[in-house]
Amino acid sequence: MNLMRIGVAGVGRIGAMHARNLTSLETVDELVLFDPQPGRADALAKELGAEAVDDPEALLGTVDGVVVATPTDTHPQMVRRTVAAGVPTLCEKPIASDIAGMIALIADVEASGVPVLVGFQRRFDPAVTELKRRLDAGEMGTPYLVRAVGQDAAPPDFGYLPASGGIFRDLLIHDLDAVPWLLGEPVVEVFASGSVLVDEAFAKADDVDNAVVVLRFGSGAHAVLTGGRHDPAGYDHRIEVLGSAQSLTVGLDPRTPLTSLEADGPQAGPDAYPGFPERFARAYGNEMRVFVEVVAGRMANPSPVRDSLASLVLADACERSRREGRAIEPAAVLAAASAAPATEVA
Repeated sequence: MNLMRIGVAGVGRIGAMHARNLTSLETVDELVLFDPQPGRADALAKELGAEAVDDPEALLGTVDGVVVATPTDTHPQMVRRTVAAGVPTLCEKPIASDIAGMIALIADVEASGVPVLVGFQRRFDPAVTELKRRLDAGEMGTPYLVRAVGQDAAPPDFGYLPASGGIFRDLLIHDLDAVPWLLGEPVVEVFASGSVLVDEAFAKADDVDNAVVVLRFGSGAHAVLTGGRHDPAGYDHRIEVLGSAQSLTVGLDPRTPLTSLEADGPQAGPDAYPGFPERFARAYGNEMRVFVEVVAGRMANPSPVRDSLASLVLADACERSRREGRAIEPAAVLAAASAAPATEVA
């Protein structure tokens, strides 16, 4: 077994979780940490028995792969630096915050030939990947309808809202990635609607806190996605696929914060998921395992950068649909954005 030296750039909440998961892998024997905030990488390195560096270039010169979890506005620059150094990378979403910037970055990544994975954790969740396998194998027959529920247990810090990108880019972006990936076909039309029901802070940020999205696929199948910023019972994320041969769901377990009024139906337990790190703990652990397998050349990239463009286009189509009150074709959004100059820092 060839042991690896893996770097983590950015060790805030998500980056620290990735670092801890990496230390549990037998194939990783050395961990190198960088964070732009002074002292943060040193503190985590001491806890994990890792090495801390104060310059990302020092990290890139010594590792087999790197996880990028620095602030969103640094992602394009960081990814360009990693691929220029020939270092396989996993970057937290989004790799770029506007469509034109993402198109330019995708071109650079693909020209480099260096594997770059985007951190959409649904693609690494064991139950979701099994659902994908069954769909691809035709075991579900013809997909008729997909339903996805995404409910935060508590609203995010209101100070975060202006920089969040809105509910479609922040909360629902994961389903906008996962659902078309599961069905394996593009979305041809989007309709979205939203309301402010939780707190007026969302309206002040020009956002909504509850939203519904309808996706229409070329085959005629539909998906209905719902997202909300407050579920007092706990964090809830489920995906259901109804097909001509069978219907399956992921995310329904004893910790799902949902109570049935049927006498023998499931009841919400006292240990409902408090947030996404707990709900997707297995997904995040598997994400690091898959990443090091891609670094080693033993596995294909399950979340390439070009796929992440589709979800960003859909998120922008949703926002436009919500504001204009009409259905939007994602192809038109992509065409308009492709003609616009990129705003990302190179």
